[in-house]
Amino acid sequence: MAARLPARWAAALTPTSPALTTRILITPNRTLLPRTAKRGVKYGWSTAPPRSKPTRFNQVSAGLPVPTTGPAAALKRKAQSTPLRTGLLAVKKGVSAMFDVKKGTRTPCTILQVDQCQVVASKTRAKNGYWAVQVGCGSKTPGNTTAPQLGYYEAKGIAPKRHLTEFKVRGEEGLLPVGVQLMPDWFKVGQFVDARSNSRGMGFAGGMKRHGFAGQEASHGNSKNHRTIGSVGPSQGGGSRVHPGKKMPGRMGNERVTVQNLRVLKTDNKLGIVVIKGHVAGPKGCIVKISDAIKKDPPVETFMEKAKRLMLERNIGHEERLEQARLAHMDLKEMRKSLHEDNSRVLTTS
Repeated sequence: MAARLPARWAAALTPTSPALTTRILITPNRTLLPRTAKRGVKYGWSTAPPRSKPTRFNQVSAGLPVPTTGPAAALKRKAQSTPLRTGLLAVKKGVSAMFDVKKGTRTPCTILQVDQCQVVASKTRAKNGYWAVQVGCGSKTPGNTTAPQLGYYEAKGIAPKRHLTEFKVRGEEGLLPVGVQLMPDWFKVGQFVDARSNSRGMGFAGGMKRHGFAGQEASHGNSKNHRTIGSVGPSQGGGSRVHPGKKMPGRMGNERVTVQNLRVLKTDNKLGIVVIKGHVAGPKGCIVKISDAIKKDPPVETFMEKAKRLMLERNIGHEERLEQARLAHMDLKEMRKSLHEDNSRVLTTS
């Protein structure tokens, strides 16, 4: 620390001295100090170099709204990465290839089958805090379905579904009526989609298979340590503990994997299949969530309106069926309630 200057050093300066300005503070116990601090974080001063790509990260300069607190602000920030409409649930049937005789090219593709994909419910901003469409696929026997789930499907007039999931949408215009069925032509040939599925489970695996470790030497005194991962918790500098995130043996696979920007090659309503370019994680028979790609432009508005119009034309009278199912559910609910009361009364009297 530098030695403090004597008090007479500041007194030697006169008002006419060029070293004395209006922004200099002279006190007996301090040297020349500025009246306001200009080099601080709150004044916008930083040692970071200027960014060459100002739109690379999620910041205000990238065109995003100013970050604020609250659910509404969070939905507004996520609107840019939220699709405009819902997606589909499909079953992976296998991997094949498509050949172009004219160009002489072979394109690997994945065949996904859409099995009774229906809209089960709609999540609204006022009731649930976000906009989403709940979609179900497959069929489930009533004997293997719980009573609350049976009542849930009964009120909507839909048979029990094997799988349920939600697709978040950007706004209210992305919601669909309950009970309508979605077909493979919901997607346009040539557009890009994102496919989400669980990868193939490998079971319990060691460090070499799970993380690609090279293993230890095979000779020169190495005894039964050829495929071990080595030390995991050194005491020198490590704190005599195993740090979080250490790569160790454990369960491998069966993780959610998202493959982005896959082009749709073919859609067939008769076969109920969607053929996409490339590969999707998971074994045959796994469930795949297909939605519009968030890093590519969505399909043109005219196509989305046409797909929605065709879907509504195939499901004429869905509103009447939903209302009839709701009324029937209320009647059956009252009947079950009265039967339960009668049975309880009989048991108490006996």
